[in-house]
Amino acid sequence: HVQLVESGGGSVQAGGSLRLSCVASGYNYDRNCLGWFRQAPGKEREVVAHIYTRGDDTFYTDSVKGRFIISRDDAMNTAYLQMDSLKSEDTALYYCAIREEYGGSWDWGQGTQVTVS
Repeated sequence: HVQLVESGGGSVQAGGSLRLSCVASGYNYDRNCLGWFRQAPGKEREVVAHIYTRGDDTFYTDSVKGRFIISRDDAMNTAYLQMDSLKSEDTALYYCAIREEYGGSWDWGQGTQVTVS
């Protein structure tokens, strides 16, 4: 029912930038939280950033603060993750997800690979 499709991943040199996009469809949450998560091989999936309804509030994990910016375009049902000053430690499969704004389970996209070298 709920579909999220990520794009924009790729390979980039350390210090470079990428912008990930996530197009969401099939959801019926009146207010919602869109999130970006990532998982590196052998590591647990971790939260990267959240953005709430209409972009009223955001959350970033400490390791990406000042380097990544999450945004959303509700007219396009799209979330973005602008990633600057990328480091090798940012290499991971990045997932987009959506849930009710302050609770509930996440629905997940398929992931897009980011490789920093």
